[in-house]
Amino acid sequence: MNTLIVAGLVAGVGLGVLMILLGVRGRQVLPDLGSMFPSGTSSAVATSWLVGAVIVGLMAVSITQWVAAGFGLAAIVIGLPWFFGGGAASKREIERTQAIASWAEMIRDNMAGAAGLEQALLSTADIAPLPIAREVRVFANQVEHGSLADALVDLGERLRHPAADLVVVSLANASRMEGRDIGPLLTRLAESIRGDVRMRLRVEVGRARIRTSAKIVLVVTLFTVGLVFFTSRDLLVVYDTPSGQLWLLAVFAMFVGSLWLMNRYAQIVVPERFTARRRGDADLSGARP
Repeated sequence: MNTLIVAGLVAGVGLGVLMILLGVRGRQVLPDLGSMFPSGTSSAVATSWLVGAVIVGLMAVSITQWVAAGFGLAAIVIGLPWFFGGGAASKREIERTQAIASWAEMIRDNMAGAAGLEQALLSTADIAPLPIAREVRVFANQVEHGSLADALVDLGERLRHPAADLVVVSLANASRMEGRDIGPLLTRLAESIRGDVRMRLRVEVGRARIRTSAKIVLVVTLFTVGLVFFTSRDLLVVYDTPSGQLWLLAVFAMFVGSLWLMNRYAQIVVPERFTARRRGDADLSGARP
């Protein structure tokens, strides 16, 4: 038992020294607050959720007298938005992708009506698909008070979507070179984006099963542990010792890590972005992570 305690303390000291060295070298040690939650989560909501997780952890420590239980439950509460919100996030991503394809077709159709590129873009501000309507309205307002090329670059940064990057780069090149074949190009891009949406819908069916399995495992495990704790406390006295706490912490770490991996496998991998850039008088397009 003493050996196990010493090993845990040494590991903690080593981790602390490593984090200090990484911090001194200027490397990011902990993830950004926003990256710990699904996209679209505001900072206020994320902060409140983290505070709630800390409160739940402290309550768990006060009830069970186990420090490991506090850390484990706090980690689970922090991960709940990912565990239970993955399906909704994937649905929003698919809807956003479909909206970008529809917007590209709107621009093409307006240009077919003898409207210039800038006029065609401005005319989509009031009829843009809902998932990207706000970004397109901001873009139209920026075009009226600035250059079209700069507004397109800013639009790509606001949308932050690989499909949108392809459309924006094509439009930026057309605005600089007065391309006459932008209509057929937008048609091909829209077809390609819709093909990507169909692929994601098929993949989403399989990944939904993984998310469902993670939810079932989480709920059943927490219910079982709680039932055993309140009805058969004598079975868990082994965890009252310092070594038992270390083993319990290891179990929580493996459990939370497994759920994180299951949820990670259920996420769609976003390809590298392809963005328009400002370079002097002419904007060039290129790949950028």
